[in-house]
Amino acid sequence: MLFTKWHGLGNDFIIMNISPFSLPEERRSIFAQRVCDRNKGIGGDGLVFVFRDDQGEFNMRIFNADGSEAEMCGNAIRCVAKYLYTRGLVNDRSFSIQTKAGMKIPELILDHGKVKAVRVDMGEPILERDLIPAVGFAGSRLINEEIEIDGQPLKITAVSMGNPHCILFVSDVEQAPVTSLGPRLECSHFFPAKTNVEFVEVLNPGSVRMRVWERGVGETQACGTGACAVAVGGSLSGYLDRRVEVNLPGGRLLVEWEKNNHVYMTGPAEEVFEGKLTPDFWGSIDE
Repeated sequence: MLFTKWHGLGNDFIIMNISPFSLPEERRSIFAQRVCDRNKGIGGDGLVFVFRDDQGEFNMRIFNADGSEAEMCGNAIRCVAKYLYTRGLVNDRSFSIQTKAGMKIPELILDHGKVKAVRVDMGEPILERDLIPAVGFAGSRLINEEIEIDGQPLKITAVSMGNPHCILFVSDVEQAPVTSLGPRLECSHFFPAKTNVEFVEVLNPGSVRMRVWERGVGETQACGTGACAVAVGGSLSGYLDRRVEVNLPGGRLLVEWEKNNHVYMTGPAEEVFEGKLTPDFWGSIDE
């Protein structure tokens, strides 16, 4: 089986041009775990299947490094869009990709014929508590809501971009307890489907620094849907404008929450290498 390795701001993925339904359901999770293993597999934050459905539409399905399936991933969809274009599978600069979070529309930004960046219409943010989903709150939205985790009081803002995000605004993101508080919030009873957790330092109304604890992965170099959620949540919290530069450990994303209520994310996507899984590796999946 052929694969290509990609990353969006250091958030790295293995892309395979096959349907996940070609694998038995009980094998998909273990397959993703083995492939994403950085010591015994290819290594990555996620495994992305790219395929056409029965209507001929391109689909993307992503599995996290722990084998769980994610609804959507902003960095991955930029990589998939560039993959489809550079492999000649699409010819248009803008096209649709179906995800578990609905249809997304990437637009390729070209410079002398080469893909310089990808701008993605990420759709409308989901703010209703029950749809994020989040439980244990009285209000319909979670904006600067006070909670307590293991006796520690916190203020959170919650937004879904097809997948759930819990946002904390901090004074110094470098000192933020990402690796200790992140997993506690990810698996807290407030979020029945678990959640991604963003720690955000506001530099000015148009710029933030952000670190992220990703659901099913851990701390990563970047999170595209997380950056979008931060722009929306920061605007609703009164900290940010609707056009925000999000600075992550892996690089920079531009997020724009437009008047049509759609969120647009612009950033790079890079291919790293390509290869082929060996029969021995396939044998290890069946062990």
